[in-house]
Amino acid sequence: MRREHSIRQSVAISVALLSALFLLPLVVIAPFQTELFGEEDAVHETEGEPFVSGDMDGKTVLKVLQGDQVEEMDLGTYLVGVVRAEMPASFELEALKAQAVAARTYTLYKIQTGGNHGDTADICTDSTCCQAYISEEKARNNWGEQADEYEQKIEQAVTATDGQAILYGGVPILAVFHSSSAGVTRPAGEVWQNDLPYLQAVESPEPGETIPNYYSRVEFTAEKFRKAFTAAYPEADLSGDISGWLKDAVVDSAGSVRTVSVGGVRVKGSSLRSVLGLRSACFEWEVQDGKLVFFVTGFGHGVGLSQYGANQMAADGADYLEIVTHYYTGVTVEPYLPG
Repeated sequence: MRREHSIRQSVAISVALLSALFLLPLVVIAPFQTELFGEEDAVHETEGEPFVSGDMDGKTVLKVLQGDQVEEMDLGTYLVGVVRAEMPASFELEALKAQAVAARTYTLYKIQTGGNHGDTADICTDSTCCQAYISEEKARNNWGEQADEYEQKIEQAVTATDGQAILYGGVPILAVFHSSSAGVTRPAGEVWQNDLPYLQAVESPEPGETIPNYYSRVEFTAEKFRKAFTAAYPEADLSGDISGWLKDAVVDSAGSVRTVSVGGVRVKGSSLRSVLGLRSACFEWEVQDGKLVFFVTGFGHGVGLSQYGANQMAADGADYLEIVTHYYTGVTVEPYLPG
């Protein structure tokens, strides 16, 4: 009986040990069950590590107005969103760096001059007011299979130029930019009210044959043109033959229309461009079959850095410093922190 009791005791101990052995992993896993097996969103393998700004960009915190919401983010994070939106990610890396420096400088200029939003925000994401901006998620959806490559390029363009700004007289300039010129950029004074010494006409190597819609054609019936123009200039006399409505164009140094008489009203070429929705103020016109037909070259206001010109310069071997100092006259590129 004593031997039988010992055998039973040994069997019980063995069973207990075996049970503990099998249950031990569950005991270890249980506290972390949610993390290991929960229904949390999976991390997409295509998403890289969160962007980390450089030392200088990381020190400047912005209030960014997106729609009716204000979000705080550091300058580097904001610039990545701007470069994603403002320049094709397929462009040369040195062109993307030049764009990052221009966008950084434009932002610093806005901060120092008070911007357009008072105490509400430093800058916004509306391209008609400040600069365009797009989130990584939306950009990746647009980029498709090349999303990882493109995001890496843009982040590199921002971090490689950390803190670099375009200065004239030691302060950030109004670093405006546009898509493509007509081979020569335009002086600020021929487009807007005030001239600026660093925004002067320079030659730009535009690869017109590879730029989408570099040459565009827009036509207006008499009724459509009259409706569009008189909405902005009701004093215009658009009676009589359509062939006499536009007269006496004055062309600037870049080949764009500086001023033109329309229905007896003298207007800037940039104003007519805006009223008619033309891609640039570098246009000619003629009457065809009773319609006004405009032939337009380039895209944008034509002042400052040309993005397609910058990309061509980069493809030809120029670095971002050469590109920036070509398009902005008499400037330096230096590290800069807002005071």
